[in-house]
Amino acid sequence: MLGLGWGEMIVVGVVALIVVGPKELPVMFRTMGKFAGKAKGMAREFSRAMEDAADEAGVKDIASDLRKMTDPKKMGLDKVKEAATDFTKWEPSEPTKLREGSETAKLAEERAEATKKIHEVSARKAQERLDREAKAKSTDDTAEMVAEQAPVAEPKDAKA
Repeated sequence: MLGLGWGEMIVVGVVALIVVGPKELPVMFRTMGKFAGKAKGMAREFSRAMEDAADEAGVKDIASDLRKMTDPKKMGLDKVKEAATDFTKWEPSEPTKLREGSETAKLAEERAEATKKIHEVSARKAQERLDREAKAKSTDDTAEMVAEQAPVAEPKDAKA
């Protein structure tokens, strides 16, 4: 109340008692109370008039719509639900669900072709390696068989 503490209010009361006098003091307080009541009533009436004007202009509706639109909880939940719905519809085995003609679809097709080429080249190289190893093994086996069948010659300098 006007930034007055108890000490200041006592000083004001004592001064009012001395200036106005003990007989007129209750009348003065009554008049001040009526004045304060009228001021509060006028402020209340002004606030109601402003609220009514705002209601007529639709400010409350707009304000509530703005609050609903900017509610972070609602926005977050909507996005989570949307993402969950998209995720449940997602089929990893079908990458062709991209929009036709989009850059993402073109990149996906290029990557799929490159992957296919890599797998083909890897399979061909692996088969060539297996063929070389089989050929080398068969050559080694043939050399061992020839070595086993050849007679062992005794050295000429050998004396019995």
